[in-house]
Amino acid sequence: MSNIWIKKPMEAYEADIKKSQLKRVLGKWSLTAIGIGAIIGGGIFVLTGTGAYYNAGPALALSFVIAGIACVFAALCYAEFASILPVEGSAYAYAYGTVGEIFAWIIGWGLILEYAMGSMTVAVSWSGYFGKLLKMFGLHLPAWLTTDPQTYLAAGNSGFSMNLPAFFIVLIVISILLRGTKGAAKANNFIVMLKVAAIIFVIVAGAFFIDPANWTPFIPEPTVITENGVSHSAYGYAGIIAGASAIFFAYVGFDAVSTQAGEAINPKKDVPFAIIASLLICTLLYILVSLVLTGMMHYSDFNPLGKYPDAIKAPVAYAFDIAGQAWAGYIITIAATVGLISVLMVMIMGQSRIFLGMSKDGLIPKTFSKVNTETGVPSKNLMILGGVISVVAAFTPINDLAHMTSFGTLFAFTMVCVAVWVLRVKQPNLQRNFRVPALPVIATLGILINIYLIINLSIEAQTYSAIWLLFGFVIYFLYSRKNSKLQNGGFGETFKAEQEPLEEIEIDIDNKD
Repeated sequence: MSNIWIKKPMEAYEADIKKSQLKRVLGKWSLTAIGIGAIIGGGIFVLTGTGAYYNAGPALALSFVIAGIACVFAALCYAEFASILPVEGSAYAYAYGTVGEIFAWIIGWGLILEYAMGSMTVAVSWSGYFGKLLKMFGLHLPAWLTTDPQTYLAAGNSGFSMNLPAFFIVLIVISILLRGTKGAAKANNFIVMLKVAAIIFVIVAGAFFIDPANWTPFIPEPTVITENGVSHSAYGYAGIIAGASAIFFAYVGFDAVSTQAGEAINPKKDVPFAIIASLLICTLLYILVSLVLTGMMHYSDFNPLGKYPDAIKAPVAYAFDIAGQAWAGYIITIAATVGLISVLMVMIMGQSRIFLGMSKDGLIPKTFSKVNTETGVPSKNLMILGGVISVVAAFTPINDLAHMTSFGTLFAFTMVCVAVWVLRVKQPNLQRNFRVPALPVIATLGILINIYLIINLSIEAQTYSAIWLLFGFVIYFLYSRKNSKLQNGGFGETFKAEQEPLEEIEIDIDNKD
């Protein structure tokens, strides 16, 4: 029987890097922009309202601090791995070199939940914002062109329906990615500048309408909120922790930086920098937005059964409406609509690079590892992904898949914390341009926090994700194990690469984005 725990040797990674056809065009600020592009999406304009009303009140800012700290544990572990293994594949590649093939496969399979299914969710969210933007200018798309069939029929309608905007935005993003990573990075940089500017606008403009009385008390007394016959505890210190769990997923995306390591100019230094920098920048912006929002509106006014029932759906825009500045809603809606394009772009790009790494190892068909020599991107890989994501987004209700996205992310975070610790113990002498300080403490906290958040996902999300992982085991034993290059005695061409130290060919320059 083949060894399902076989590990990919470090020499094989170095050979892979030398034989890679991906173009190294990303500097540290382009990589940072990729992280920010993935993290900041429509969630900042939605989760702030739900977190303030249902969980923490004005102390939501503290919830963002706690969630940011929780993410830092995983981010530091990602950063150390990226300084050792500057290759595409993210957590999948890290696990293959430390824990073993079966573990790497399951992580790679789980990452599909984060990136591919996450892309479907983002595409549907973009469709919603796009529809709202059109309505602002007096344009209305018919329901049968903006709704998946199941939701359309459940609303009492009949006939054909599809989410056409979600379908087309995926195809548009794929067309951008096919032109090359450098061009896609420039487009992402532009979009990131726009949405960061919009968030700074919210912070600065909103500051003029803050009523300090709305922050009193900053930590409301614990109470019970009852809605539709369902009750749950809110506020107090427990509410702050619950709020951190609720808004944790506004931070998901910094790990997308690690999927682009194969295209970084100086990956061992720039990828760790970009992972940590993007997380810190977004944490600061989130804290400031939450403070401004809860200062503009009293947290109790986000009650969906109260005086302003629609405020919780678009809290930031609604806060400006109440302040008599409805025009700001246009800016916020445009920013959210445009901003989600960069989220979709980074998530699809990340999934394609994970598939690229898995395909090079023989675990999925080799068509996913074919790189276009002119553009330096895996074109067939991207086109297959684009076709699947666009169709699913157009015809599937996405609510449950959104929760599965969270499972895939938390699962990967947990495994990276485990794997970096294992590698530090087993191979302490490896060159590490970045080392996690107090690793046993950081890794342990990262593992415990992420497992806690997995346990607190909905039963449906846990069930669907378990089925997905079980399906992954079936595919591994029927296909991947038999076609694995390691299981078949090596890596062929990659082991023919010269074995000179990797540092001799690494481009070590200060890149100016």
